[in-house]
Amino acid sequence: MKNLCLFSLAVLASFSCGQARKGDAVKLSGAGATFPAPFYNVICKEYAKTSGNEVTYGGIGSGGGIRSLTDKTVDFGATDVFLSEAEMKETGAEVIHIPTALGAVVVSYNLKDVKDLKLTAGLISAIYRGEIKHWNDPRIQAINPGLRLPGKGITPVYRSDGSGTTAVFSEYMSKADSLWKETIGEGKSLSFPAGVAAKGNPGVAGILAGTEGSIGYIGSEYALALNLPSALLQNRSGNFVTAGSKNITASAHAGIPADTRVSIVDSPVSEAYPISTFTWIIAYREQSYNKRTKANALALVDLLRYIISDEGQDIASRTYYAPLPPAAREKAGAIIRSITFDGEELF
Repeated sequence: MKNLCLFSLAVLASFSCGQARKGDAVKLSGAGATFPAPFYNVICKEYAKTSGNEVTYGGIGSGGGIRSLTDKTVDFGATDVFLSEAEMKETGAEVIHIPTALGAVVVSYNLKDVKDLKLTAGLISAIYRGEIKHWNDPRIQAINPGLRLPGKGITPVYRSDGSGTTAVFSEYMSKADSLWKETIGEGKSLSFPAGVAAKGNPGVAGILAGTEGSIGYIGSEYALALNLPSALLQNRSGNFVTAGSKNITASAHAGIPADTRVSIVDSPVSEAYPISTFTWIIAYREQSYNKRTKANALALVDLLRYIISDEGQDIASRTYYAPLPPAAREKAGAIIRSITFDGEELF
């Protein structure tokens, strides 16, 4: 429980990444997805050591990050779901997406002495729709013949806030299960027929850790950090796979467009983990707005370059994320080089 408290304190609400510096230090602020928050917490502290700049990041959910950028109250937003064409128009100016790492949404559970549980989209759907209520339901037992499942009731846990994690999870579920698509659907905020709500990935992880019989979808890094078991999920090829770095990266092998706005959920690659995603920092391409200075713009560019550097991607690996594949890093670099201030490139 002590580890859970320390972890939750580290990632809930906001993160102060860096230290105050004298002289010409620049302060940057960002807000958005809780999914990459552990990564951003570490990387902006390391960035502060090399740059002297200070970065604060608030983990308020992808929806909140998009709103904060649109309202121009932050230097950058963060989201696990790329902006739609409609959302791009609402921002009032061109927004760019910089992929920073890959991650996975896992289905974690709290069952004593039960390891390597296998689940399909159909079973997960039936649980969240309130159709399957106990762990020893014959449908779960049928694909887990070697496991001794208890008759304990199932408590599904879901996100209460506008969440990129929910959007990624529900995109997979809508693709893989028609009943989910018809009854629950896809999006950042959904109405769930059964279960209990929690705010942010830390909130879901906290309920999972403290409630025997619970099940919930969370970022893989939270499950790993709290030692919560995660189910092996059946991918499109019919294989049951874990959310390992190799399986997550395999999901991105289908191709990445120049603007990096692509979903890698339910990848056709045989070894791919089915609920994998890029996570992005979003920012305005033209940085001269709201009395921002060129120093602000240069500091943002410097931070973004650091994140996709070898050192930055090593930090991604150490905080339980999959590093960007070479093609994604190349495209991210090109996008960063396109950032301007007063119409002039910053390189």
